[in-house]
Amino acid sequence: KDSPSRLTPEAIERIRGHFTEPAYAALDNATELLAQQRFENRGFDQWLQHNVDVHKKPGYAIVSLTMKKTGTPPGDVTEVQLEQIADLADEFSFGEVRVTHHQNVVLADVRQDRLFALWQELGPMGFGTANLNTLTDIICCPGGDFCSLANAKSIPIADAIQRRFDDLDFLYDLGNINLNISGCMNACGHHHVGSIGILGVDKKGQEFYQVSLGGSSQHDASIGKILGPSFAQADMPDVIAKIIDVYVNKRTEEESFLDTYRRVGIDPFKERVYA
Repeated sequence: KDSPSRLTPEAIERIRGHFTEPAYAALDNATELLAQQRFENRGFDQWLQHNVDVHKKPGYAIVSLTMKKTGTPPGDVTEVQLEQIADLADEFSFGEVRVTHHQNVVLADVRQDRLFALWQELGPMGFGTANLNTLTDIICCPGGDFCSLANAKSIPIADAIQRRFDDLDFLYDLGNINLNISGCMNACGHHHVGSIGILGVDKKGQEFYQVSLGGSSQHDASIGKILGPSFAQADMPDVIAKIIDVYVNKRTEEESFLDTYRRVGIDPFKERVYA
């Protein structure tokens, strides 16, 4: 406890010794191949931009499979899909799968020259939605449908929002927005740190939803501020739409939702929603 609160190179090497790297091939980045495939397939281009990240090894990529297809509870996976994910991991990522707290799945070591083949398999399985880090990439607890602790249902709120915002081009224009839903104050959906947070509350046996804005779990961490009085379930898609309208009208070029909120404050959102 009296030492500096940082990892030393020696400590990092000691920890590294407990892990074995996959048998990476010596590859070059597949820049030309990917450029041609992106030019010929708009869907692949969108997926590559939003669901694929840079890898530390040349010729490899990190792929996120979003479990947020409209009409399916966020993060919900069937037993058949689990088998399919396992097969994908064996075929494309050294047999390794990682599950994120965003309720998505990561294949961490995919060869760049096999990305197109992987993408072609994802659609029929229900994993091809290229909406990572968009408004519909919702973190959502089971809520009142499945959890005895919940004050309100969560899944129907997520479904209604996903159906309201079903235009990928519009979602891409909005940029990164984290929408998190919790069915009670236990906050399993991390609503406190969502760009937009939704908390289910009980009012005399009726389900209502409290909205907060401005949360973040990144390096600029912050707790969202409550917008005002809670809303009925049927009102929630309109509430989110009004919040998004304020952002679109107030943002400067390329300004994120969170940056816009921090610049203009909560009042413009409150005035629009409660007008």
